[in-house]
Amino acid sequence: MSFRTAQIRLVSSHREVYEPCDDSFALVDALLSDRNNLIEHHPTLCMEVGCGSGYIITSLALMLGQEAPGVHYIATDINPHAVRVTRETLEAHGVHSELITTDIASGLEKRLAGLVDVMIVNPPYVPTPEDEVGREGIASAWAGGENGRSVIDKILPIADNLLSDKGWLYVVTLTANNPSEICLQMRQKGYAARIVVQRSTEEESLHVIKFWRDFDTRVDLKEMAATNKTIPARVMESLVSQFPLSAFWRSGPQ
Repeated sequence: MSFRTAQIRLVSSHREVYEPCDDSFALVDALLSDRNNLIEHHPTLCMEVGCGSGYIITSLALMLGQEAPGVHYIATDINPHAVRVTRETLEAHGVHSELITTDIASGLEKRLAGLVDVMIVNPPYVPTPEDEVGREGIASAWAGGENGRSVIDKILPIADNLLSDKGWLYVVTLTANNPSEICLQMRQKGYAARIVVQRSTEEESLHVIKFWRDFDTRVDLKEMAATNKTIPARVMESLVSQFPLSAFWRSGPQ
């Protein structure tokens, strides 16, 4: 097939599986806008955490296609219905990914440590009561706990462990998740970041953020830690400046 992204008409569905929506489209658009860079990146292992309907991992496999030969794909989801639906979506588009039913990457962390070149995550980011996080079925796709960060904060250190030295991480965040704080946390782990796509709907303001290891930053942070120095104000300013202030109090179209 010559499709660049998964076709909605070929995406399988189930009442307990999250269907492609604005956040899914934003993440695929971010990957598509970065496609040339992804091809030149020559990834050998791409991974999606929380594959849902399979729309995103299928789109990634299609857009890399024959121009990035030898890529292996892995997708995980805690919802077994999502894993089955993703398999059907992949098959309908003629592409393949290894599929695993697990919570984030449980059971895979030793096997995949330092091997993932591209990780994509559309996490449960909606602020909800904590007791809704990790429930069975479709609720696991959106329930993010306090500030929508409970699952995101679990994923980030796992991503840090799994990503290769040249690894890239693409994450969907909601304004309520405080994305500038997420960027700062990743900065402290030695990652640089940029917004690939920013999109506002009637209900939410989304950012797709790309993270990559910045070894110069890592050296600087180690030196600051050794001398008990704090992160310079200029670093904070550069992070916060990526997120228009209006986005933090306005969720409608901008």
